[in-house]
Amino acid sequence: MRTLYIDCGMGAAGDMLTGALLDLLDAEEQAAFLREMNAALAGKALVTAEPDVKCGVRGLHVRVMIDGAEEGHDHPRDGEHHHHHHNGIKEIRALIGAMPLSESVRFHAREVFDSIAAAEAAVHGRDMEHIHFHEVGTLDAVADVTGVCLLMEKLKPEQVICSPVNVGGGTVKCAHGILPVPAPAAEILLRGKPWYEGDIKTELCTPTGAALVTHFADRFDNAPILRVEKCGYGTGTKDFDRLNAVRVLLGEAAGEPDTLLELRCNLDDMSGEEIGFAMERLFDAGALDVWTTAIGMKKNRPGVLLSVLCRREQHDALLRCLFRHTTTLGVRELLCPRYPLERSFRRAETPWGAVTVKRAEGWGVSREKPEYEDLARIAKENDIALRDVKAEID
Repeated sequence: MRTLYIDCGMGAAGDMLTGALLDLLDAEEQAAFLREMNAALAGKALVTAEPDVKCGVRGLHVRVMIDGAEEGHDHPRDGEHHHHHHNGIKEIRALIGAMPLSESVRFHAREVFDSIAAAEAAVHGRDMEHIHFHEVGTLDAVADVTGVCLLMEKLKPEQVICSPVNVGGGTVKCAHGILPVPAPAAEILLRGKPWYEGDIKTELCTPTGAALVTHFADRFDNAPILRVEKCGYGTGTKDFDRLNAVRVLLGEAAGEPDTLLELRCNLDDMSGEEIGFAMERLFDAGALDVWTTAIGMKKNRPGVLLSVLCRREQHDALLRCLFRHTTTLGVRELLCPRYPLERSFRRAETPWGAVTVKRAEGWGVSREKPEYEDLARIAKENDIALRDVKAEID
C-alpha cells in the first residue's frame, strides 16, 4: 500500500509540511506546483521554495511573501502586521472557493479551516461564524493549507500515518496574553491524538500544523515497516541544536496483510433514495467502500444487504453513521484480511498533457492502468474520446 509517513518529532507547521511534501517531487514537478499555487493566489501572495540546510541536512524551505515581506510559521498575532485583514471563516471559504484548483483540493482546504474555526470558537466561547483569525487567518496560512492539500492530491497516498506530535514546551505569546504550549486551539485540534512536550521550550506545533496532520492522518503511530522510495524534509525558520524539520517518507508498506472490517446490515423498509443518501454519508465518514446486494428476506420480502468496508480506526464512526442513517436494528461485523498488490505510479506524456499511470505488481501478476480522472479531464478539455487519450499512452 502506497504509504506516506509524517515524522513530527519537531512538531508541525504549515510551511514545514508544505516544504517536506514538495521535497518528494522532482524539480520539474516542484516548478509546476509553484506556478499552480501562485496562479491560485492571483498576486495576493507569492510562494517560493529554496534549498535549505539545517544540521548538515538539506531540505526545502517554503516562503510566503506578502507585500514583499516573508511570513514565518508563527502567524501574526492580534494588533500586529496591520496590512493583513482579520478574516472570518466566511471570507476564507469564499477565498478558497474562488481558487482555480480542483474541487477536491478546495474541499479539503475548507475542511481544515473549518476545524481551526471550531477550535478557536471553543477556546473563546463564541460561535465559529464570528471568529476572526488573528493567528491563522492570513494569506500565508491560506497558502500553507491549500499547498498541503494540493500536494496530497498530487502524491496520492493510499494511507497517511503520522507520528506522535512534539508540541514543544514553555509558553507562546498570543493576542490575549502569554499562553502555555500547546496553544489552546492546537490542544483542541490534537485532542484524542498522541502528543508530548519536548525539551525545546518554544511552540513547535501551530494550530495550522495540528489541523493539517489531524485532517489527513488515517492514524497516529510509530513508523510502519516501509520500503521507502522517497524522503522529504521541510525546514522551519528557527535554528536549534537538532534538525528543525518535518520529515516525510513515501513508499510501500510491507509486513503483515491489512486487516479490514466489513460491517453489514439487512434492510427491507428503506427507499432507494434513502439508501443512496446513507451510502454517501458512509463514504463521507471514511468508509473505504460501500455496496449493496439484492437479497430475499423473511415474509418473502425483497431487501438490500448494505456492506461497508473500513479500517479499525473508522469502526465506531461508521457504526454511528449506519444506525443514524438506516433503519437497521443491528450490524454484523466480519474481519477481512486483505492481500494487496504492490502499487507504484508513473507519469505518461500525451499530446494533451501528462496522465498518471498506476502499476500493480505481486503474486505473479503485473498490470498498469491510467487514472480515469486524468483521462476524463483531458477528454473533456479537448473534446475527444477517452479511447483516443488511452491510445497515446505507452
